[in-house]
Amino acid sequence: MRYEIRVEGHLSERLAKAFPELGHVVMSGHTVLFGPVVDEAHLYGLLARCRSLGLRVLEMRQVPE
Repeated sequence: MRYEIRVEGHLSERLAKAFPELGHVVMSGHTVLFGPVVDEAHLYGLLARCRSLGLRVLEMRQVPE
């Protein structure tokens, strides 16, 4: 499965490195993390990582491969 997770603001390179399995792109004041998610546990782990880093998740969606 591939997912996009849109977070508020621009992620610094340091913060982006907290998500080595995902790519990222900055657009319109937001950052979109994207890439493969292995299973539900991985997805919840990514969301927990966002929370622990103080990132505000605006949107999360599964995208076609």
